[in-house]
Amino acid sequence: QGARKVRLDGDLRAVLLEAPGRCVPYAVIEGVVRSVKDTLSSQFVENCKGVVQRLTLQEHKMVWNRTTHLWNDYEKIIHQRTSTTPFDLVPAEDDAGVTVRVMKPLDAAELGLETVYEKFHPSVQSFTDVIGHYISGERPKGIQETEQMLKVGTALTGVGELVLDNATIKLQPPKQGMPYYLSSLDFESLLQKQESSVRFWKILTVVFGFATCAVLFFLLRKQYRHHREQQHLRQMQEEFRQAQERLTGTEGGEVLKNACVVCLSSTKSCVFLECGHVCSCHECYQALPKPKKCPICRQSITRVVPLYNS
Repeated sequence: QGARKVRLDGDLRAVLLEAPGRCVPYAVIEGVVRSVKDTLSSQFVENCKGVVQRLTLQEHKMVWNRTTHLWNDYEKIIHQRTSTTPFDLVPAEDDAGVTVRVMKPLDAAELGLETVYEKFHPSVQSFTDVIGHYISGERPKGIQETEQMLKVGTALTGVGELVLDNATIKLQPPKQGMPYYLSSLDFESLLQKQESSVRFWKILTVVFGFATCAVLFFLLRKQYRHHREQQHLRQMQEEFRQAQERLTGTEGGEVLKNACVVCLSSTKSCVFLECGHVCSCHECYQALPKPKKCPICRQSITRVVPLYNS
């Protein structure tokens, strides 16, 4: 959005002469591709000339996924060659008065190469090959051959550093590290595409931000509950220690042998029948849930006999 839009006309040289250092650090310029010297000819299409040519051989095969137990498509570039020749941007009208030399076109993003030839060569497989592919977990489908070119006469939008070097106007990657674009889209379409991309990443950032906050909240909540449980456990241990001290009369003394196994603060005063265990005081026996069972052997208590210590 901050790039300066300049026109490819006779006033361009004057604009660069007035700019500091004869340079516009980030500019937008639109023109038509024209070769400087020789052009690149397509290997498969007659009378197809260009300035950038890319030949690609891509392998297509199916790979067995042992986790999902499904065959998945797999693509791999086994060979790629890119050739370039120097080219200029010229006005769409037949005005050869001013040209802009495009530098390092392969470093540019959004370089839209047109696919001029594409052919798929399927692999020929025998029955033995099919068995071997099932055993190895890979089934080759074939080789795809593609030729892409930036044709002469293509309308191109360049976004980068515009500099006047002696008598040559050059469009090159910006020194400040800003993105360098060469796109077959017009400037408005290119800007809308970048804004859509930025909007998508903003939405994705917000979604992941909310997800991170939710996970952090649940982790803190779990940690808080664990802290409360540990605090409650320490409180129970402290109450148990104080009960032991009350039974012994002095801290660290011997615990009373006839203390109730439930509360540890009163003496045993009940005999449970029919099991015959003497383990509880009368208050703790009353607090046992119904049907009442012996705390030692878990047998049902049919009747209780008071115990009198002499």
